[in-house]
Amino acid sequence: MSIVSLYCVFADADEAERIGRLVVEERLAACINILSPCRSIYRWEGRIEDASEVPALLKTDASRTDALIARIVQLHSYEIPAIAVWPVEHAPSAFADWVVANSAKETIA
Repeated sequence: MSIVSLYCVFADADEAERIGRLVVEERLAACINILSPCRSIYRWEGRIEDASEVPALLKTDASRTDALIARIVQLHSYEIPAIAVWPVEHAPSAFADWVVANSAKETIA
C-alpha cells in the first residue's frame, strides 16, 4: 500500500479550508478532513502558549508526501507548522486506489 495520512494543525478553520482546497485542487492530496478546533498548549520562543487551533488530516499517495509538505509550509501562516506523516498500513483496496488516483500528478484512467 502506498498511501499516507498527513496530520497538520492550522491557525483556524478558514486557513485549513483555504490550504486544504488548494492542495486537493493541485492533486497533492486526495482529500482533507478538517476537524473541530482543539486547544493546544506548547512552548514557543521561551513561553508557554495556550491557543485554539484546527487540526486536519490529509490523505495522499506516499510518493507525493514531500511535495505536499513543501506546499503546506509555503502556504501556512505559522513560521514552523506542525506536520506529521503517518503510514497507512491497512485500508480497503478501493479506498487506497482512490487516494492514489486522486493525488496523482495526472489523472489515472
